[in-house]
Amino acid sequence: MLCAQGVAAPLMLSSFLLQLVRANIPFGCLIASDILSCTNLGIEHIPVELPVMVATLDFNHNNLERLEDGSFAGLPNLDTLRLAHNRLSRLSPGTFRNTSSIRHLDLSSNQLNVIEQHYFQELAGIKELLLYNNRIVRVESKALSGLTKLRKAYLSHNRLTDFPFFSVQEHSNLITLDLSSNRMPNLPVEDISSLQESVQQGLFLHNNTLICECSMYSMFKHWEQKGFTSVTDFREEHTCLLYGERRASVRFLQHVRFFENCTLKPLVETENLKADVGHTLLLNCTTSLKGKHITYLWVSPNQEYIAPPGNNSTLQMYANGTLKILAAKKEDAGVYLCMAINHQETRNETREVNVTVVVPHHEDEHFNTGFTTLLGCVVSLVLVLMYLYLTPCRCWCRKHPTPATPSPGNECSAQSSILTPTPPATTEGPGRKVSNSKHVVFLEPIKETQNGRPRAALALEHPKLTVTRSDADSVTSVFSDTTIVP
Repeated sequence: MLCAQGVAAPLMLSSFLLQLVRANIPFGCLIASDILSCTNLGIEHIPVELPVMVATLDFNHNNLERLEDGSFAGLPNLDTLRLAHNRLSRLSPGTFRNTSSIRHLDLSSNQLNVIEQHYFQELAGIKELLLYNNRIVRVESKALSGLTKLRKAYLSHNRLTDFPFFSVQEHSNLITLDLSSNRMPNLPVEDISSLQESVQQGLFLHNNTLICECSMYSMFKHWEQKGFTSVTDFREEHTCLLYGERRASVRFLQHVRFFENCTLKPLVETENLKADVGHTLLLNCTTSLKGKHITYLWVSPNQEYIAPPGNNSTLQMYANGTLKILAAKKEDAGVYLCMAINHQETRNETREVNVTVVVPHHEDEHFNTGFTTLLGCVVSLVLVLMYLYLTPCRCWCRKHPTPATPSPGNECSAQSSILTPTPPATTEGPGRKVSNSKHVVFLEPIKETQNGRPRAALALEHPKLTVTRSDADSVTSVFSDTTIVP
């Protein structure tokens, strides 16, 4: 077995070296473990043969102008691909064929103009996409729709005038969408408000050429009230153009006097409701919209759209927008979103209702807490009385008065001092402990010493007071320096 292992290691090493030779890696590239770095070498084409084991491939700062079909198809373990600071203007169909393992793709600082639909179709598992600092003027509607595992997308410092926000409405994993420093004059507020809150919280729109208007201002003020970092961290960078004039740019989150005539109400009002399991609960869609052309739509916590008359006999919806949960279950808990839409005036309002489903606990209490406490006190008192009056002691039968000064031979001196509330005047002396800060003091008579160490006086005569430790240094009674409160 050892011989086989010893032979396997050189074989693996020779296979690894053989891959490097066949790969024909450009001179100057660095390879370490599963990382291949070929940065700043003036490379114009991706090598045809690359080491199969590569997981991180770095071609930043080169002169790449195009990527061929299947450029990375022979890398089944490829996880991170860096192609920043090149001259890429477009991606050929099939560029990322057989590269579904890629999780991080960096195409920043290139010359990309349009993000076409086919660019990232093969990257179903991608989590991070860097496209900032390009020349992008348009993102096609389905370019990002299939990337359901996408968490972060950076498209700042481009030339975008709009963005298909509706294409990422189903992206529950998206937490960062950076569209800052572009050229967007208007925002589709209705589409943005339909995004999941986690997406809205990570939506960066500062440093755009927005035109000042009430719906846009209301949306950002709502995000500011909710404490979204995309707004609070870049408060001064949020600007808009008064009447579309570039010379009249204002920081609208700081200078609010320009929006005094706007009717600013929270974009989403939140209401908290509770219901017991099995009970009925009504969710009202309160809105300020008036007229006969208003339609209502609910979205459940499971991202299910609900319209009149309801669905599956569990949720019932009325024409006035009221949603009825027929028999609440634990699965019904969460945030319900109501949207009221006036199609005639092209206005809409949304409202959130946070539903909590409570599971009642019917636990029979067999004992009342006060009764249990009283019973414990009575039992403790009985035990103390039993100890006082039922402990055998031969001295109780004697008629003779107790000697004033206890002697080592007096077998009752130790026990009679156990419950003495205050130390008598005769207790001070050599070999005795006196403590005025304790309610009960146990005096340890010293019978004799051996090698300078004390020994218990009554250990043999009274088994109850037998010392349990073998070390002569720790000769103390069970009741030594303890407080007893009846």
